Amino acid sequence: MKTSTAARAVAAALIGVSVMGAPKLAFADINDYEFQLVEPTVQAGADRIVTVRLMNKKTGKPVSDAVIFASRLDMAPDGMQEMVTKVTSVPSTERGTYRFKANFGMAGRWQLSLGAKVQGETGSVESKLVVTAQQ
Repeated sequence: MKTSTAARAVAAALIGVSVMGAPKLAFADINDYEFQLVEPTVQAGADRIVTVRLMNKKTGKPVSDAVIFASRLDMAPDGMQEMVTKVTSVPSTERGTYRFKANFGMAGRWQLSLGAKVQGETGSVESKLVVTAQQ
């Protein structure tokens, strides 16, 4: 009887030590991520490239493994949200950046709305960035 109780006590102690000694995994919150414009202005015209960077605000490092599932470009900042243009994803050359090709039919402020999933995180990163198209 004493051996059985002692064995259980030792097993419980070992489990407790292993749990307390295990490294703590720090998961980021989806709100710790944000998109940033690399360049806030473009020239008005066809086939212009807009580059954004997805950053982890806690670490200050770019995130390169996100999946962009939504993109929209319209003139909502100038009160013309019905003026929408097609946005096409193009390959990026820099880690943590995402590039989009679009036609900026007129000068003004354009809103780039993005939705992305970050690998290993629950929820989605959603951003609305204002790009200014100049003549």
